Amino acid sequence: MSKQKLVLIDGNSIIYRAFFALPLLNNDKGVFTNAVYGFTTMLLRILEEEKPTHMLVAFDAGKTTFRHKTYQDYKGGRQKTPPELSEQFPLVRELLDAFDISRYELDQYEADDIIGTLAKQGDEKKWDITVISGDKDLLQLVTDHVTVHVTKKGISEIEAYTPAYLQSKMEINPDQIIDMKALMGDSSDNIPGVPGIGEKTAIKLLKQYKTLNEVYAHVEDISGKKLKENLETYKDDAFMSKELATINCESPIQIGLEDLTFSGYEDQKVSTILKDLGFQSLLNRIADDAGDIDAMNEELSEISFRVVDEITADMLPEEGALFIEMLTDNYHQAPIEGIGLSDGKKTYFIPTDVATGSTLFREWAADAHKRKRVFDAKQASVSLLNQGIELNGVVFDLLLASYLLNPADNNHSIPAIAKRHGGEQALYDEEVYGKGAKRKVPEQAILAEHIARKTLLLLQLSDRLEEELQDNEQAALLKELEMPLAQILGVMEHQGVLVDAEKLHAMGDDLKTRLAQIQKDVYELAGEEFNLNSPKQLGPILFEKLGLPVIKKTKTGYSTAADVLEQLEKEHPIIPKILLYRQLGKLQSTYIEGLLKVIDKETGKIHTRFNQALTQTGRLSSIDPNLQNIPIRLEEGRKIRQAFIPSEPGWVMFAADYSQIELRVLAHIANDEKLVTAFKEDEDIHTKTAMDVFHVEKDAVDGQMRRAAKAVNFGIVYGISDYGLSQNLGITRKEAKQFIERYFNSYPGVKQYMDDIVQEAKHKGFVTTLMNRRRYLPDITSRNFNLRSFAERTAMNTPIQGSAADIIKKAMIDLDAKLKEEKLEARILLQVHDELILEAPKEEIEQLKEIVPAIMEHTVDLNVPLKVDYAYGESWFDAK
Repeated sequence: MSKQKLVLIDGNSIIYRAFFALPLLNNDKGVFTNAVYGFTTMLLRILEEEKPTHMLVAFDAGKTTFRHKTYQDYKGGRQKTPPELSEQFPLVRELLDAFDISRYELDQYEADDIIGTLAKQGDEKKWDITVISGDKDLLQLVTDHVTVHVTKKGISEIEAYTPAYLQSKMEINPDQIIDMKALMGDSSDNIPGVPGIGEKTAIKLLKQYKTLNEVYAHVEDISGKKLKENLETYKDDAFMSKELATINCESPIQIGLEDLTFSGYEDQKVSTILKDLGFQSLLNRIADDAGDIDAMNEELSEISFRVVDEITADMLPEEGALFIEMLTDNYHQAPIEGIGLSDGKKTYFIPTDVATGSTLFREWAADAHKRKRVFDAKQASVSLLNQGIELNGVVFDLLLASYLLNPADNNHSIPAIAKRHGGEQALYDEEVYGKGAKRKVPEQAILAEHIARKTLLLLQLSDRLEEELQDNEQAALLKELEMPLAQILGVMEHQGVLVDAEKLHAMGDDLKTRLAQIQKDVYELAGEEFNLNSPKQLGPILFEKLGLPVIKKTKTGYSTAADVLEQLEKEHPIIPKILLYRQLGKLQSTYIEGLLKVIDKETGKIHTRFNQALTQTGRLSSIDPNLQNIPIRLEEGRKIRQAFIPSEPGWVMFAADYSQIELRVLAHIANDEKLVTAFKEDEDIHTKTAMDVFHVEKDAVDGQMRRAAKAVNFGIVYGISDYGLSQNLGITRKEAKQFIERYFNSYPGVKQYMDDIVQEAKHKGFVTTLMNRRRYLPDITSRNFNLRSFAERTAMNTPIQGSAADIIKKAMIDLDAKLKEEKLEARILLQVHDELILEAPKEEIEQLKEIVPAIMEHTVDLNVPLKVDYAYGESWFDAK
């Protein structure tokens, strides 16, 4: 007889973690499904990996349990479950029923107790048992037959605890987990424990004395006056905490192991509920592998296409779809796996070497009169430029069209677009290539079919999305802004920016020397050496040895987060040292070492990638590496820009930066008379605001007043609250509220705009930028105060931020055209926030000083002037 395999799942814990790990998702009925989606994904993985013969999902029956008789405040202080999560629990129960998986809850008991009781029964029978939870409390159940899987980082990673792993990881045994909880408590369950004892101290005591009883039997021998005092004072709390933390493995459940038999699920039942929930991407995972392959082959066999080994002129259409398949977003280095081509009547799969080796294909790709519909113009441009092929004549970009229509969606693959817009279904890439370590390119026959289907879908979907863009009045946004920009970004990414690696190494060495000195200073101030990067070691030094006030505690001890340390900065000279150590450490590891890793060995350049279809405001972001995040408030951070240099001898870097563009856009949109006048007369806007808000003359505005005015000026753009302003300025919420009220009294046009845009968003369900970019706000009418408030702030700031982003994008297009018109060698290298960075021969600088500000300042016509500052020098740092 084969061994029985029992899987026990802590339903509440996994659903809760899935909810907070995934962004809020709605299906087409408007029902929130993110927690159900995460739970289903994990469930499918468990079924594939564990292959259980018996299975149960346990749920908490209610808020009150037998533990509340011992301690009324058990689990007190927990935030109320969000309604968006509460409404998903019934859906999970329906899902489990469709899978024919047992579920159970017991009044007055928790899911842990149900799991503990069944795990004990299975352990006695020597079954192979897997427990799955997000809660380490269940580690007390670990035995030679019971493995507890604890989720990490949401639900995507799992840590499997056996007795040996628990010992190596935490240096205690399963039966000591309860005593550890008794000593350290558990803030998530409001179990008090003993104040001042965290996980590290609790484990240290248990390693020495084995049990809670023995700790108290030897309490007089324990060193540390405060520790001993707390143990004695809170002895009753410790033993009560042990009682609360102990899982009841003798719960009066009305089910037994024989009731948990699992013999698989019916595909049809599960398919029905997955379709109803809108989980299209999971549908292909429910059949067995053979069935999937048969279905794939049957579906793809309907496509008429041809694999070509030579390109002829009749294959290259006057207008058609060009699809380039790559398996990674890092397309600067990745190979092209294959190319699809279709005019709707004939579809071809072209192996990469056939396409790149064909003069006919190269000429067709570069011909601006051959109209091409593509999936991602930037990716296509970069991948072909890597092969020495220019791409022109792009008339439609499916990725960008989908992004403009659905800016909140984070999946713009062709199958996902097809699902959203009612097209034919395509196989998701993971079904063809596999995923994770198993990801590989299949044999050519399967690869060709997959690429052919996507190429045909690209052609079909482009017509549908073009119509939707027309209906939304967004066709111009795609054709005149995003698509021309995609071509420019493609050239920028291919071009890259040269980096002086030696200078970066030298900076890194300097930082290491400084870090070593700061570390030495910290040790002297602490009176001992410890791991400065370990919060578990730092916490006791700060809050026990040095006696600093405890601001916040975590599950594992004292919080030493940056916001906590910033509040303690004036309490002890060690704190500024630690904060500086962390800042410089991040510069060293994330930026110096991080940048060195991504320098292309062949070009010596960094080829950052610009995300054009990511942010809901329309702003560009950059990755691999993120050059927009180099911290420049620290001088050491700004100096990193010294390593970014021109790629040609005798050239210089030229940087042009919009001044206060978002405030100028606000002045235009709100059309506030005072704000408009201030910008037209080129006044210092922060001084002007301070004058209006504080009712003083210009000469009476001091630094503190101007700082406050600046905070509220920029805060207004982001819908700042009185709380946010109070934190920024170190004032009370009452003072901050009064300040904001005075601001709105001074600028009534801004207040009117804020009120009007929120009402407009409630009426339409979205807001727009000056160029008609949309951001949808489904929570703008939510009954949940927090969700509604966030949506209202988003409604206020998106038209401002989004319009500023659109202006910079248009400036890039206009400037690129002007540089070509003037036949200048200067080229745009980077866009970072409101700044454009170019490189150019020194002899072109005088022209650039005229051209760049003129183009950027007049790229759109606002009722206030745009202002651009520029500088140039031997490096990006010098162009300041």
